[in-house]
Amino acid sequence: MNATGAAAVKEPPRRDFLKMVSAGMAAVGTGAVAWTFIDSMNPDKATLAAGAPIDIDLKPIAEGQQIVVLWRGKPMLIVKRTKAAVASLQDPKIVKLLSDPNSKVLQQPPYAENWHRSAKPDLLVLVGVCTHLGCLPGYFPKPSATTPVPDWPSGYFCPCHGSKYDLAGRVWKGVPAPYNLPVPPYRYVSDTMIRIGENPAGQTFSMSSIVQM
Repeated sequence: MNATGAAAVKEPPRRDFLKMVSAGMAAVGTGAVAWTFIDSMNPDKATLAAGAPIDIDLKPIAEGQQIVVLWRGKPMLIVKRTKAAVASLQDPKIVKLLSDPNSKVLQQPPYAENWHRSAKPDLLVLVGVCTHLGCLPGYFPKPSATTPVPDWPSGYFCPCHGSKYDLAGRVWKGVPAPYNLPVPPYRYVSDTMIRIGENPAGQTFSMSSIVQM
């Protein structure tokens, strides 16, 4: 769970997770299309149960698209960010809304402790669990005057209690969620393949060191 001594949260089985995703889709309405759950990209049940690293082929992911895969019973959000999305991460108007824009709280590996919170700026990998009460935040990558809330700049919105995050998973000020969305350990196996659950050479980051899931 975390390094603060809080009680561990039981990880939901795969069937329950799918139900949670369905409920989250209904709650966020038009954002449902953003929760593209790629079942064929997930490994077999034995691999999932063991918590072993999983390989994700990035080639099928379109620019601006998010996919969701399971690792250790939790949803992993993988986004191929557009150039505009990457540029927005350093926009002063966005940065001033954020509680921890420089990722000072340990919610990510050292190689993701940067302004884009990732190993490479264009690809985002997050644990898709709101740091407030563990709900599933919806992906709303484009600015909108009305959706999911008025004057939406882009990012993630949790329909349960209104927590907001930018397109790097950095939490806004003044929302219930206290911390940025976690970044799991991962590395590039090749230019078009990542392995979630395994660090780059020389790194020893573990999910158990994250402050809050």
